[in-house]
Amino acid sequence: PTPMNPRSSFPDDAVEMARTLVSIPSVNPDLAPDGTGEGDVARQCRAWLEGWGFEVDWVEPEPGRPSLVARLGEGRPRTILNGHLDTVGVEGMPDDPFDPRMEDGLLFGRGSCDMKAGVAAMLAVARSVARRRALRPDSVAGELLVVLTADEEQASIGLRALLDRGLEADRAVVTEPTSLAIAPANRGFVWVHVEVEGVAAHGSRPDVGRDAIRGAGRLLAELDQVEAALAEGHRHPLLTSPSIHAGTIRGGTSPSVYPHRCSLVLEARTLPGMEPAQVMAAVEAAVARVREQEPDLTIHLREGLSRPPAELPGSHPLVQDLSRAMEAVGVEPRLEGMSAWVESAWLTEAGIPAVCFGPGSIEHAHTAREFVPVEEILRCARVLERWVLEGGAGSGAAGSGASESPTEPQSDPDGGA
Repeated sequence: PTPMNPRSSFPDDAVEMARTLVSIPSVNPDLAPDGTGEGDVARQCRAWLEGWGFEVDWVEPEPGRPSLVARLGEGRPRTILNGHLDTVGVEGMPDDPFDPRMEDGLLFGRGSCDMKAGVAAMLAVARSVARRRALRPDSVAGELLVVLTADEEQASIGLRALLDRGLEADRAVVTEPTSLAIAPANRGFVWVHVEVEGVAAHGSRPDVGRDAIRGAGRLLAELDQVEAALAEGHRHPLLTSPSIHAGTIRGGTSPSVYPHRCSLVLEARTLPGMEPAQVMAAVEAAVARVREQEPDLTIHLREGLSRPPAELPGSHPLVQDLSRAMEAVGVEPRLEGMSAWVESAWLTEAGIPAVCFGPGSIEHAHTAREFVPVEEILRCARVLERWVLEGGAGSGAAGSGASESPTEPQSDPDGGA
């Protein structure tokens, strides 16, 4: 059920925040016709952040699709904690998707893993930082920005709008689910739209008809060779090799009619250093091979939506600082690649070094029984608190320590429960 008003009380810890966020539907309306969007969950987050003393900007690139930028403090470093507020749809989920139930140390519900647990962890850190500043303003160096975006699951209009408005920072962590690994590299993707033309005819007239679906099949049979061409010279220690697959196919009107058209969308997953033009060239070469087999076949290609791959080296200060924060709170640092595209790529492209680090596994995102381990929410918050308080190498803030934990129940100075 959608709440009429944000809850005025403050949850005691990161897990309670995650449960509250899961209970508020925020299905992306571009992915599901009954999706309500990010409005209600954004209002809840704004109420919490303003209650903790943050200045919050509400940005709507499209009506009803808000993103938030909440700021506290000033100076350097400028640190972003980023996550998205939208989720995918709920079709096929056997239980109430917005009942944030706990079972065997797991939190279930739509968005629990992707990525309301990560958002809750960063909000717990935001609350801790705000309380420290209220008690001793010089205890935390720099400016903290909590950036919560709309539409990551579709076109990322939220982050795009914020970057177009001049969002800047020195470093960023995106709390996408990584099972508490640091993910400094991610794949990109390129969509290739394919139109195969045939000739419609009665199914009994092979002398007249030309089968567009069979032509598309010839191209599909070339995808292994396309993938091999993309992989040539492109390997990554965290992301392995590029890939390509057929995402959708549509064609034909009746079993007894030669199909006059068949449409495909191919998706290539790319590695850092690869450009969309390389994907298009590999598919065009496959089309040329198909035309050698069937000269009269007409195939049109069009480059569609693409998102860039990105990476930071393991030696980057952001990776090193976050690794030290993990060690300090007893979490073993490890680096892994992010197989999906994530908004950290756009942040890095915009000059804001960014990595992903968050609770939950991408394997459980978008599933019928989506869940996140509760302990990972707590550990994520502890790591991020340490990282924010230390302020980066050489900031002079490392002595601030972490005597309070944002993951443990505390009394709120503002009177919240």
